[in-house]
Amino acid sequence: MTPGTASIRTAYKIIILLGIVALCGDIIYEGARSISGPYLLSFGASAVLIGTITGAGEFLGYAVRLISGRAVDSSGQYWALTIGGYAMLIAIPLLAFAGSWEMAALFFILERIGKGIRSPAKDTILANATAPVGRGMGFGIHELFDQFGAVLGPVILAFSLAGSGAYKEGFLLLLIPFVVLIVLVIGAWRMLPDPVGFEMHQPMTLSEGSGISRKFMIFSLFTLFCTAGFLSFPLISFHALKNGLFQAFEIPLLYALAMLVDAAVAPVCGKLYDQRGFILLLVIPVVGIIIPFLGFGMNREFIYGAAILFGISMGMQETILRAFIADRIHISKRGTAYGIFNTVYGAGFFIGGVLVGWLYENIQSMAPIAPAVLSVLACGVFFMMKNSFKE
Repeated sequence: MTPGTASIRTAYKIIILLGIVALCGDIIYEGARSISGPYLLSFGASAVLIGTITGAGEFLGYAVRLISGRAVDSSGQYWALTIGGYAMLIAIPLLAFAGSWEMAALFFILERIGKGIRSPAKDTILANATAPVGRGMGFGIHELFDQFGAVLGPVILAFSLAGSGAYKEGFLLLLIPFVVLIVLVIGAWRMLPDPVGFEMHQPMTLSEGSGISRKFMIFSLFTLFCTAGFLSFPLISFHALKNGLFQAFEIPLLYALAMLVDAAVAPVCGKLYDQRGFILLLVIPVVGIIIPFLGFGMNREFIYGAAILFGISMGMQETILRAFIADRIHISKRGTAYGIFNTVYGAGFFIGGVLVGWLYENIQSMAPIAPAVLSVLACGVFFMMKNSFKE
């Protein structure tokens, strides 16, 4: 049995509408994040303080997802949490009125908490909406829009700063995508007020799925090793800049290249996931094995290669890992599952970043080997997971 034409049309409308919402959101917070360090520095914040503020924001943003994920499942308030979380993006335009680093830090942290509140709910709505068209394809289209926003945000802020020379005008400019975002997310709510009911009326390609079980915990372990072994772009760019391989102005362009690759790859690998399924997950840690040896290489071509593979991996992570949860977790437990997933996902990046950063400073020859080993371990967990899902 195939989904009806009306259901497919509604699904694509919601996916595209939420994609534009995500694009606007990324313009706002990725634009702000691109100048967060210099802005805090303008208030006299030290490097350690900036790192602490950034780290605290990321930690709280991921930790709150455990709570918001359970809240989604227990309350069923998918849209309330999604809209409320997006509304907290107002903290970014309000940075124009921050008079101290303490106030600016509060606004930056509030934005991260808002993302933590909305993420499990938004992912759950997308999981419901993508049922008629394929989870991989649906999440892939969403990631395509998302990454265009990640490219546009820093570019818009760069042009604003180049024109005015002041941060205030740049932050106030972000009021425009904020208003558009709020209007569109409310429109999406009105179009699909009952996302769970929408999915339950679709023929399922799998059974309803399971709850939070041992199988999901193995998947979480796989995610942890994948992200811990995934060499982050800041470390790639730090290495390239420190060794004179790239000039400072080239780094944002290199990042933009990675984000464009991410945007291009996401819908393609999403479609492949819908066709090929489980096996596509293995590509993530395999790519993770290669990236550190290119990213810590000593010529420009290796760095470009690392940036391209970084974009490919990000596109796959953001698409097929979330699609996999939607396919395998019962509709009543998805909010909790996405909360756990997002927390583990962030913890892996933190562990890998600290480990590889320390090795780079102290035992540089081990810096590419450690993430590669973690990615190899992720491959091992993949086969454990594969056998588990066959049971």
